[in-house]
Amino acid sequence: METSGGIQASLAGRYATALFELARDSGKTEAVEASLSTLKGALAESQDFRDLVTSPLLSRTDAAKGVAGVAKALKLDPLTVNFLGVLATNRRLAKTADIVRAFSALAADARGEMTAEVVSAHPLSDDQVDALKAQLAQRVGRKISVDLSVDPSLLGGLVVNIGSQRIDSSIKTRLNTLAHAMKG
Repeated sequence: METSGGIQASLAGRYATALFELARDSGKTEAVEASLSTLKGALAESQDFRDLVTSPLLSRTDAAKGVAGVAKALKLDPLTVNFLGVLATNRRLAKTADIVRAFSALAADARGEMTAEVVSAHPLSDDQVDALKAQLAQRVGRKISVDLSVDPSLLGGLVVNIGSQRIDSSIKTRLNTLAHAMKG
């Protein structure tokens, strides 16, 4: 598998690459990707879980037990559960979100897709997401999957990161640009 130097250069990228290769070789890529998506949602929703993965006060054993309990409650696949145990043992749980992001990029690349990180001021409807995917696919010439998030501080518009490109059409950025221009 060919991966970009950017993914492999980071610590999270090396862990994500190892997990991806294990998942691919065992035919469990979709199951691991689904588990990591569930894990990402849990990190976004639960402050307690974020505290668990980032706390330097927990011993390796306690962190591993805590993550195992969360994994069981979230019904994650066995490969992902084992991987989280490795992260806990190596004190790398704080990198979980970065590893999930890198794994998603690797899985998308293996499917011939690109992943676009899209931040909007308000949740997008299914029709808006489909139209956005079509526009981005036309722009980059590949199938697009999107990773959606909401940031009300944008006021309106979108910020799209796809590969090394950033498309910022947010009202917040436009207002900041106008404010700088008015200062002269």
